[in-house]
Amino acid sequence: MVIFLLGFTTFVGAIHYYLWHRLLRATRVGDRLKRLGTRIIVGFGIAMPSAMFLVQILPRPLGAVASFVVYTWMGFAGLLASFLIAAEVPRLAVALTSRLLSGQPIDASRRTFLSRIIAGIAGVFTLGLSGAGVAEALGEVALKRVKVALRKWPKELAGMRIVQLTDVHIGPMIGREWLEGIVARVNELDADIVVITGDLVDGSVEALREHVAPLAQLRSKRGVYFVTGNHEYYSGVKSWVEHLGQLGLRVLRNEHVTIGEGAASFDLAGVDDHTGSQFDKDHGVDVAKALAGRDPTRECILLAHQPKEVIDAAKFGVGLQISGHTHGGQVFPATLLVRLQQPFVAGLDRLGDTQIYVSRGTGYWGPPMRVGAPAEIAVIEVVPEVV
Repeated sequence: MVIFLLGFTTFVGAIHYYLWHRLLRATRVGDRLKRLGTRIIVGFGIAMPSAMFLVQILPRPLGAVASFVVYTWMGFAGLLASFLIAAEVPRLAVALTSRLLSGQPIDASRRTFLSRIIAGIAGVFTLGLSGAGVAEALGEVALKRVKVALRKWPKELAGMRIVQLTDVHIGPMIGREWLEGIVARVNELDADIVVITGDLVDGSVEALREHVAPLAQLRSKRGVYFVTGNHEYYSGVKSWVEHLGQLGLRVLRNEHVTIGEGAASFDLAGVDDHTGSQFDKDHGVDVAKALAGRDPTRECILLAHQPKEVIDAAKFGVGLQISGHTHGGQVFPATLLVRLQQPFVAGLDRLGDTQIYVSRGTGYWGPPMRVGAPAEIAVIEVVPEVV
């Protein structure tokens, strides 16, 4: 956690210095505007890492407002920096062309003019995308219907519907009222199974007990299942595992259960998050343990927070893995960075004979924005594969 905070703070500082340089220094704005802009950029640069601690001690209404302001800036600053970094290519092209044609570097007035044009265009685009992204994140969560055909799926269970929630991130900005709406929508679907694939909470049981209470009202024909995500480990995982069990959720920790009877059955397995062993010696992903002792002739569905577990899942003949974690990138161009850390980012895909569905997430983390990655409640219909 300390390494993450140091890395995050360094990254935030670098981004804000770059914004200051491109928006205020390179554009040669007047002294008053430069002083004001510097205070804003420095202030938010300090506020972003500090907010992770302040929201834990501020009263909820104040903490929610502070989080919204600071994390909206996070999204805005990230988008703006992305546009400005992309503009470095044409900026360099103009400078090289000028030197090749005239043998002289581009003069200062032209550099300033170009910097102002680029800053203005980037600012307009960022404001537009940020506004649309906030509206998307705070709007109604879409239903995403997916049909998956599995080779060993019993014909008696054809059409079984699994509803997936993931990356809800109940915490400073997402609370009870929002969750009540999600639970009501899930219950209207009359699912066969409901699964929650991690990152449900951002905070302790003590702080969020009231806000997660609606989970006790989740209904399905064959149960509600949960596996941990990395954020549960930041928030007291043992307390959360116990509390979610009290709310009626079946927590799968490197284990499997058989659902159905005889030929009309399948195994549902679940693993701890990949980061679990870093926080508790009794936690950590173990696909082999989760699948130990099962009948290999039965189909198996694996719940794993991080898509990267599909590499082991494929080795053990899992038919389908259901995951989250990526948020689909949440705010472009983060999608490109996610691909460096996970083999799959969003949607239905496969690795060998194992299929994987990665949800874009039901809530959001950090910026209350979604750009190019809408939130979803996934409805996965499972049918036998037609040979």
